[in-house]
Amino acid sequence: MIDKDTLKRLEFDKILETAATFAHCEASHDGALAIEPLDSRQEMELRLGLVDEIRKLTRLGIALKLAPFEDITPQVKAVRPAGAVIAPVALQRFIPTLRVMAAVASQLSFRSDVPLLLAEAGCVTGFPDLLNPLEHTVNEEGEILDTASRLLADIRGRKKGLTARIKKRLEEIVRERHTAIFLQDDFITQRSGRWVIPVRMDSKGMVPGVVHDVSNSGETAFMEPLEIIGLANELENLVADERAEEIRIVRQICDWIREDAEAILQQFEALVELDILNCIATLSDRLKSETPVIADTPTILLKSARHPILTLMGKEVVPLDLEMAAENRVMVVTGPNTGGKTIAIKNAGLLSVMALCGMPVPALPGTVLPMVRSILVDIGDEQSIEESLSTFSAHISKISSIIGHADRDALVLLDELGTGTEPGQGAAIACAVLKELQNKGALVVATTHLTEIIGFVQREPGMVNAAMAFDRQKLAPLYRLVVGEPGESHALEIASRYGLPERVVSFARGMIGTMEADFHALLRDLKEKREQLDRTLSELSEREEKLSRAESNLVDRRDEAARLVQDAREKGLLEAQQIISKARREVAAMIDEAKREKAREAKERLDQAAREVEAALDGLHPEENVDPEAVSAGDVLFVKPLNCDATILSVDRRAGRARVRAGSMELDVALSSLLKPKGKEPKKVRKQRARQQEAESAVQEPATSINLLGRRVEEAIGELEPFLNHASLERISEVRVVHGKGTGALMKGVRAYLAGHPLVAEFRTGERFEGGDGVTVVTLR
Repeated sequence: MIDKDTLKRLEFDKILETAATFAHCEASHDGALAIEPLDSRQEMELRLGLVDEIRKLTRLGIALKLAPFEDITPQVKAVRPAGAVIAPVALQRFIPTLRVMAAVASQLSFRSDVPLLLAEAGCVTGFPDLLNPLEHTVNEEGEILDTASRLLADIRGRKKGLTARIKKRLEEIVRERHTAIFLQDDFITQRSGRWVIPVRMDSKGMVPGVVHDVSNSGETAFMEPLEIIGLANELENLVADERAEEIRIVRQICDWIREDAEAILQQFEALVELDILNCIATLSDRLKSETPVIADTPTILLKSARHPILTLMGKEVVPLDLEMAAENRVMVVTGPNTGGKTIAIKNAGLLSVMALCGMPVPALPGTVLPMVRSILVDIGDEQSIEESLSTFSAHISKISSIIGHADRDALVLLDELGTGTEPGQGAAIACAVLKELQNKGALVVATTHLTEIIGFVQREPGMVNAAMAFDRQKLAPLYRLVVGEPGESHALEIASRYGLPERVVSFARGMIGTMEADFHALLRDLKEKREQLDRTLSELSEREEKLSRAESNLVDRRDEAARLVQDAREKGLLEAQQIISKARREVAAMIDEAKREKAREAKERLDQAAREVEAALDGLHPEENVDPEAVSAGDVLFVKPLNCDATILSVDRRAGRARVRAGSMELDVALSSLLKPKGKEPKKVRKQRARQQEAESAVQEPATSINLLGRRVEEAIGELEPFLNHASLERISEVRVVHGKGTGALMKGVRAYLAGHPLVAEFRTGERFEGGDGVTVVTLR
């Protein structure tokens, strides 16, 4: 069994996501995403054969007649209980699905060159005896058509004719002189489902009829003339007959669906499976894939294989040729960095998974892939901070698990084997791992940089070296695998090409020959350092006692430092609150001056004060950057170039830019200029809102009281400040502040604030008729 983590590491999920985009139904879309390796070779070959027949039809220009269809499973289940009825709009969902079934059935019925498809989808008929009534019964909006039955068509025809007679007679009545003089107007309308004419309320006794409604003004009565009451009653009977016939028709169709419920579900499942196969076939055509041979023996033969994901991305891909026979179950690939070793083994694993799922692979005909039960991989950096595992520890943990699960039916892919530790020991462990996997009979493809592993593989029977080709003259990788010979890292040549100084490269070449002597010298240095370490440890033991004594003092100092930090933080917050309160009062004074004098100088001072307040607030709340990777379409973020919040329309991470919209303006900005939202609207929107608020305030009576019940002290003061400013501007001399009694905290906070407010002359507790202790009456200056 191949676990989901392995499939994700090989990026098989990206293949399925691409395939699912070709689905015609939500059910088949989900089915394409759920494709997984099949259990038997027969199932794999059957799916490969089905996909091949669909592709053959496509090449002949007669692709399967699949179109978007609905998942009718919920509707079938809803109608299965005896007597159950579903709405006409639910019945309409059957029509596109049954049409697709009928089209596919008609297409495959006369063909003899697609035997596998006939066996898979031969049961699909489309239920023409159900589709035809449905098409004549329900339209796309879920409405019952006249063609649903002859009786319904007759009833609706009579209803239409009778309605025309009623309207014609009413039109004649409103034009008659002895009636027209009592009418409010000359139109006809409907009230409570009855046809009526508008009669003046003071003349309703002059027109024989029944009043069904009265206008909002009370001046018009909507009356049904006596002479059309009989016709209207007949029309009501026809409406009832129409509704009864519609119910009978829907019930009849539901009964037919109930009779064929099992067959409908069976054919729907076959249609979904056919759509999933078509998804695979379409993807195969896009990748120019071929059907591989599934081998029972541990054999891999890739002929000009292309990595499917790179191909879908439109990149130029160098074809991979790889051959592993049964006598050489272990292959070790070496070569320079960026030479394509990891892509090569991931390609081999990904194509193997596709073959196990019954999917053609992007390679030439004759490609052979093994019938394996499991694929075990160790690819990528497994370092885990949460589990405190280094890269080497994580690799060893993964390899241990692989050894435990490996057998003759396993394909093992190991990337950068032996790295993450001292090269000599890493090479020894790598060689032991390869030998153990060989003894278990697994098929192994590994990559490494360690030359010691190359020598071991060269000498060991049943193992083979391979290399990624390298152009020595151009110092560039060729991305081509050469089996049978080891590769070289070419680290010095690549280092020189990428700008490492030549003197450094020359020194490194000289070091290669003296590495062993330096290693022994390193051992001597380590011995001396160990003796020095012993002396240091004895000194540390003495210092440890001193540190333990000082530890208690440090705890006390830490507590004292925490108190100091808390006091400083509280002081800073109080100062910030004072700055904000002062700024608010100054802004209120400036607004008052601007409204009274309406002078340009006052406006400039107001703008300057606003900028100072904004700068002070920005100092209290520093800019908070957002992670560019977390930005997505639909987010609302602050855009520094616009100095306001805007909506993200699209994100181009490669270019590091995003398209935003602020009001009616759209533009591209850098991702680095996006901050967390500050609630600032575009200037144009703010001006419109301000004008609207001014217009609203112009028609509203000034408020003389404010209700602060249920607020916290900070919230109450935030609402009280603009209230006092507004009252002062409106020349209100006395206002009421309702805060309630409660615990008294809100009352104390409000009165403490009022005591230092420059607009407050005095305040007092309210009288009993004013609200008593729960109200403070404020006299303004």
